[in-house]
Amino acid sequence: MAPFVYERRKPEQTTLYAVVRDNVETLYAALAESGTRLPAFVRGELEGYLDCGLLCRGFAHLKCEGCSERRLVAFSCKGRGFCPSCMGRRMAQTAANLMESVLPEAPLRQWVLTMPHAIRHRLAYDAKLLGKVTRAFLGVVLAFYKKRSGASGCVAVVQRTSSDLKLNPHIHAVFLDGGYVEREGEHTFHALGHLRGSDVAEVLARARRRIEKLLARADALRDDEELYPFGYHEARQVMLTSVSGQPPAGPVLRRGASEAGATFSKTELCAQDEGFNLHAATRAGALDAQGRETLLRYILRPPIAQERVQHGPDNLVRIAFKRPFSDGTVAVDMDPLSLLLRLCAAVPAPRFHTVRYAGVLAARSKVRPHIVRIADATVGVEDVSAARGRVLDAGA
Repeated sequence: MAPFVYERRKPEQTTLYAVVRDNVETLYAALAESGTRLPAFVRGELEGYLDCGLLCRGFAHLKCEGCSERRLVAFSCKGRGFCPSCMGRRMAQTAANLMESVLPEAPLRQWVLTMPHAIRHRLAYDAKLLGKVTRAFLGVVLAFYKKRSGASGCVAVVQRTSSDLKLNPHIHAVFLDGGYVEREGEHTFHALGHLRGSDVAEVLARARRRIEKLLARADALRDDEELYPFGYHEARQVMLTSVSGQPPAGPVLRRGASEAGATFSKTELCAQDEGFNLHAATRAGALDAQGRETLLRYILRPPIAQERVQHGPDNLVRIAFKRPFSDGTVAVDMDPLSLLLRLCAAVPAPRFHTVRYAGVLAARSKVRPHIVRIADATVGVEDVSAARGRVLDAGA
């Protein structure tokens, strides 16, 4: 195998960087003319991205102590919104840490909950409400596992956009596909049996009822400015149109052959209920290390891959999809300012947590020290190895 040779990435040569660089000042001027201004943290994300990976914007001078070879490494923006490089690196590091230090050798299943359009813009910037909604959903799924197999746990990630970058806060949660049962001090994992479409529909119905109660208490359809911290009300129209894809964050030109629309079938482990959608068909076995890591990287992925942003016809920008939509759409074309508005909506507010742990993987769980792959600081590695217990996974 050839040795690895460091080579500086060149973001300035990508279409995404060129679109942001050439149009960000035009965006500021257009919003100012309409009486709208972006929150400071959104402007900081856009301008930080333009500095990311460029030597002229700052670098570290590194020297190898063994061979005295020197390298210049450009500073990164460490963005949390859309920077493919920084978010891709964070994705890889978090997935590797979960595989090596957190998750036991148990099967994993992904549960994806999508919300109705009417509440998406509110959830996108109301961190407390989204936190309550996330906990309610995770609690329902954990209760399902508790009844069927034992105490389970999960890693949940809030993704903010759809593949076409429309604002769409939704929850990707990877659960241990089974649960732990304690007997005589030993924690034994029992894999979940066959999951039926009716099970998914039942979980969704319970989650919807619980979430709707939370939304009713929070009066989620109100649009009072006091409900939105971090200057959300300053760009309310931008966020609303980023949900629907209408001007100014649109319109969208669809490219691709039209096909029959997909229908949701309970036999396919997917269900819909009053605008809520739940999908639970993706699973990786306990012995499938590559599949487990791929699943984790998927839920942690950046909202956009820079190679999927391309120059389109008539000075438009094209976002190509990895997989076609159910109606055959393979890409969307939009003008550069519309793309920038969608990127703005993808930026989470400060102190907005996007990764959460629940169940036996939660920090305060009494079961966690017995099942994590590497012990917490307060527990010895030998103690954890002795108490981890057996994994019974017939479907690995």
